[in-house]
Amino acid sequence: MKGGKAKAETTRVDASLKRKGAGTQRAGKKTAKKEKAVKDPNKPKRPASAFFIFMEDFRVQYKQKHPNNKSVAAVGKAGGDKWKSMSEAEKAPFAAKAEKRKDEYNKKMNAYNKKSAEGTNGADDEESDKSKSEVNDEDDEDGDDSAEEDEDDD
Repeated sequence: MKGGKAKAETTRVDASLKRKGAGTQRAGKKTAKKEKAVKDPNKPKRPASAFFIFMEDFRVQYKQKHPNNKSVAAVGKAGGDKWKSMSEAEKAPFAAKAEKRKDEYNKKMNAYNKKSAEGTNGADDEESDKSKSEVNDEDDEDGDDSAEEDEDDD
């Protein structure tokens, strides 16, 4: 008897889990995809890690040794295996290059952030100047019209 009840209970639990899971999937499908933010082309690119710096050199060497190999996956797999087999001392030059690139990136990002912060304030100032000049122009135009009307009335 206990075995029968256990099966019934598990099927009820499974059914409720399935319903919950199905509901969340449906809700996920109904939600609209968020639009991606527009990327600034002037923003500096993130620096390569030590592994990717290693891969830059490794790809050249691998292509020289295996000129007939056209598979990108084979090059990546061979590079990954070689990187794993390297000692920390062998990886050190690549890590040093990565640190240099990271420092340069940080300097560029600081300059970029300063420019973007100044750029937004400068744009607001320009807009306010434009709006002031447009308002003044409209006032001048209205004043000119009234002066002409006064002349016509005389």
